[in-house]
Amino acid sequence: MVPIGSKIIAHSLQRIAIVFNPFAGGLKGPKRARLDAAVETFRRAGREVELMPTTGPNMAGELGRVAIERGFDLLLAAGGDGTINEVLNGIVGSKIAFGALPAGTANVLANEIGLHCRPDRAAAQLLEAVPARIALGAFDSAGQPRRHFLMMAGAGLDARIVHELDLELKRRIGKLSYWHGGFRQLGRDMPKFKIRVNGVDHPAGFALLARVRNYGGDFEIARNIRLTDNDFEIVILEQNRFVDYLRFLFAVIGKRLHRTRGVTILRADRAEISPISDESVHVQADGEAVGMVPATISIVPDAVTLLLPKRYAER
Repeated sequence: MVPIGSKIIAHSLQRIAIVFNPFAGGLKGPKRARLDAAVETFRRAGREVELMPTTGPNMAGELGRVAIERGFDLLLAAGGDGTINEVLNGIVGSKIAFGALPAGTANVLANEIGLHCRPDRAAAQLLEAVPARIALGAFDSAGQPRRHFLMMAGAGLDARIVHELDLELKRRIGKLSYWHGGFRQLGRDMPKFKIRVNGVDHPAGFALLARVRNYGGDFEIARNIRLTDNDFEIVILEQNRFVDYLRFLFAVIGKRLHRTRGVTILRADRAEISPISDESVHVQADGEAVGMVPATISIVPDAVTLLLPKRYAER
């Protein structure tokens, strides 16, 4: 991590662009007033603010690039973790400061760093936040453009749930749609695959490459990683039967994953994932389906300037 210092917030980040998804669960209908209240908080603090709504899928990253071209000091993403991911993919490698106004389904980033999950309440925290230069993860697969991610990538069960997710159901019931997708996997075995970490091949039915402790807003799977680290905590479940996933889940809930048979936990800045059969193995990153294996997942250092609440940044 390269801390930049809280004085930058007070004196330099005067022009704020907010890219927002009008269809995010936390901004629809009367909840839109929460975003307007956040804007008012920034303006009362003397900031110039411009709202930049998305009008279709995959547009948030382009709006991020527009904000850079127009010379904004700070770019905020208002929406869920998917909107945050899209914006980040548009600004990787730039010097613009970036932050989140959480308004989505799971709000994993907000839960991780201690931001309030309502944008109107998170705004005041962001005025006091500390900018830090951090790494991102990257997903690379032949024939696809590189996809960056902030928080985590998963191969196996969670990626198949995301790949098959009923988006209409997600709009109606939010986070419960992921549980619904998980129960739909009952009785189905996942295809096994191979993950190479630090030069060693490991058989796997599930693998998580984490940059955060928080998983889905509900659990901690990787317990010793921080966004300010320059590597992944990699959690590998060797088996692929549904009963193995249940055993894994109970170990996570009981905080005994590190001593669970068939689970390997490693630290590394790179992993190569390969199939061992003709069955498709899906990959998700920050809760979005990004492709299939074979793939390489790696750390991109010094990738983005992220606003972090002081309590997180100073730990």
